[in-house]
Amino acid sequence: MKKLLVLFIILIIFLSGCGIYHLSNFTLPDDTEFLALIEELDTPEKIVAYMMINFTYEWHNLYAPDPYTLWKTKKGDCNDFSTFATFVANYHNYTTYQIHIYFKGTSISHMLVVYLENDKYTYSNGQIYHPINVSTFKEVVEHYFKSPIEYELNYYKIYDYNMNIVEQVIK
Repeated sequence: MKKLLVLFIILIIFLSGCGIYHLSNFTLPDDTEFLALIEELDTPEKIVAYMMINFTYEWHNLYAPDPYTLWKTKKGDCNDFSTFATFVANYHNYTTYQIHIYFKGTSISHMLVVYLENDKYTYSNGQIYHPINVSTFKEVVEHYFKSPIEYELNYYKIYDYNMNIVEQVIK
């Protein structure tokens, strides 16, 4: 029975998609190069431009690195990029959110970062910044789905910086 339970837990973890890193666990390292970079990346545009040039996509199913580890390895998935961008923007006093999008008929999911800028929402999708200036999370998700995507929306969850669920929407 124990073996079956362990197998079930491993299967659930495997099928849950990319891991989510909780920034409440992150301690800013004492690395002057990293700290200088964080100081320099003071807008969402700069954060996303840096990620586009310096990070490469590598799927991490059971692994969610902290922002420093991502910076060191330069490899991550949508969740890792989202966590890095959320941390850096929040460091510069932006209110940030993450939207975890779940697709129909698959265990694949995706993460977006939402930035509150001048009382409007903008977002980044991995390594692309979208300065759309909308008023609701629903408009952010609708904008994301205007791009050619091979999956259909099932539902999404919106998290604040501390990974508290702010809203959940089932289509």
